Amino acid sequence: MKKVLVLAETRDNQLRNVSFEALAAAATIAEGGEVVAAIFGGADEALAHKLAEHGAGKVYLVKHDALNAYTPDAYTQALAQVIEQVGPDAIVTGHTAIGRDLAPRVAARLGYGLISDATGIEAGPAFIRPIYAGKAFQKRKFVDGKIFVTIRPNNIPVNEPQAGKTAEIVSLDADIKDLRTIIKEVVRKTTGKVDLSEAKVIISGGRGVKSEDGFKPLQELADVLGAAVGASRGACDAGYCDYALQIGQTGKVVTPDLYIACGISGAIQHLAGMSNSKVIVAINKDPEAPIFQVADYGIVGDLFEVVPLLTEEFKKALA
Repeated sequence: MKKVLVLAETRDNQLRNVSFEALAAAATIAEGGEVVAAIFGGADEALAHKLAEHGAGKVYLVKHDALNAYTPDAYTQALAQVIEQVGPDAIVTGHTAIGRDLAPRVAARLGYGLISDATGIEAGPAFIRPIYAGKAFQKRKFVDGKIFVTIRPNNIPVNEPQAGKTAEIVSLDADIKDLRTIIKEVVRKTTGKVDLSEAKVIISGGRGVKSEDGFKPLQELADVLGAAVGASRGACDAGYCDYALQIGQTGKVVTPDLYIACGISGAIQHLAGMSNSKVIVAINKDPEAPIFQVADYGIVGDLFEVVPLLTEEFKKALA
């Protein structure tokens, strides 16, 4: 049995779904041992109770003004202090923008090994992760020392919450100093309704949308399905949308339940970011487009004709 520490992520004072996935992963790693969670910033006890319902036996509320927004220096110091106090055998966090930046820093600082971007966990524990842009998978184990792992969102099934389950809540004042970066203000360039990295459904556009206005039909379909809108690098490079929407090897890696690719040819760089989606639907005028080779369903046609038809049919079906 092991003691496992989970760093839970929040956004707009709400827990991200990957935090619950990390708790499920921690339960597998712990093998009946203790699961401890930590939240940084100004989190309240309501969030701690949610973590308890998903399996955390103890929750640390780590407080400091410098933790209200992510900075590498502050989070590295805070996580190192939590690890020192908890003494875990394993640390788990999401393979998110924060996790990808923070985990290697802390692992290097403490001399731990790190397995990143795990998409599955087997008994042992052994961690499954993609390589070669998702063309193959490898199974890796820690042979010595503490386990430090980041998990890809939307891959580890969340455990069923136990309503009313409680956890010991511990307030911890972090000792943070010598900061090289201070966040004065956060200005968001996009105001998407659904977090792209955790979306269950994604409507994505490529160069075939032809312009910024070409994303409007995609957004309308996304609104109907409660989906997020993404884009290929080609669409971002052409100035049709912000790079925050980019999906691919140099953008976000997503694994939604449904991925609808509109006007995307299917370059290998884009496939690396979405090929592990559970169901892929491709809409393209070119029947020879590479995207059809990975698609579960293909529609050969003009996206400006097909997408509005899909939107209307989904409206009728969902009504």
